[in-house]
Amino acid sequence: MADSLPRFAYKADRLKPLRAFCQTARLGSVSRAAEALFVSQPAITLQLQALERELGQKLFERSGRRLVPTRAGEALYELARPLVEGIDTLPAAFQNQLKGMDAGELNIAANSSTILYLLPRIVERFREHHPDVRLSLHNTVSADGTDLLRSDAVDLVVGSMQDVPGDLSYAPLHRFEQMLVMPVGHPLADKPDLSLADIGQHGLILPPKRQITWRLVDLVFQQNRVPYTVALEVGGWEVIKQYVAMGMGISILSSICLTEADRGRIATRSVGRFFPDRSYGVVMRKGKLPSAQARAFMDLIQPDLFVRRDYYDSGHSER
Repeated sequence: MADSLPRFAYKADRLKPLRAFCQTARLGSVSRAAEALFVSQPAITLQLQALERELGQKLFERSGRRLVPTRAGEALYELARPLVEGIDTLPAAFQNQLKGMDAGELNIAANSSTILYLLPRIVERFREHHPDVRLSLHNTVSADGTDLLRSDAVDLVVGSMQDVPGDLSYAPLHRFEQMLVMPVGHPLADKPDLSLADIGQHGLILPPKRQITWRLVDLVFQQNRVPYTVALEVGGWEVIKQYVAMGMGISILSSICLTEADRGRIATRSVGRFFPDRSYGVVMRKGKLPSAQARAFMDLIQPDLFVRRDYYDSGHSER
């Protein structure tokens, strides 16, 4: 049966006759096809004649002043058109495919405070340099973020870690001082020689126990054998600051969580001599190479590219 199939004498260059055929079928004219392909009319005629000979079928018939495909021509056009168009658009499609491969996507897990306070300027810069990368930020607590990392659901975790599991690596890139936040006019705001015992006498508003801040605060009080009370547990630093401003208690938070909008509604002072600075950085799986997109993002988290003016600068001195 294979011997009965037509043999193409122009196998080495069968695209030219097929392209000539498709253009003639589309435009209805040999002369218009020749103009579209930037060749002479005789060249188009010769290619069509060769195609008809090899296929053993008449491909066109005249209808008025137009050439229209015969039934065999219509069948060939249906088969040849996607092939010719695919070859002709291959360079552009190839470049778009490469562009898509270079762009790719980047999934980052971070808790709400990291997304709200640390990442906006970094994300803005990343979008400027890599606008085609599909960037997704997953709002999680630390434990959930590392679970996503282990399952390859995210590429990076950005945040703060205290105890680093053996299968993960943590690179701290930023450090922020711990601050005591109080209602305006609170007695601790201007108290000389502030002590840890002074802080422990006032009800604290802290995040839930599963979060790092609560554990760090508890550790400091326990190590110094200073009693303290938690007046309220609530998630979200904006909520905590609002409750502090309402006089419902005091809190201890990282200076990264303080913004210009807090000026005038709460009082702050450094408690860095009691509570260690909070580090923020990148968590990755050991032994897994980061993608090009992840490396580009990590380059922008470097400390020299993130300059923050603390809330207490220019008007709120350290004590």
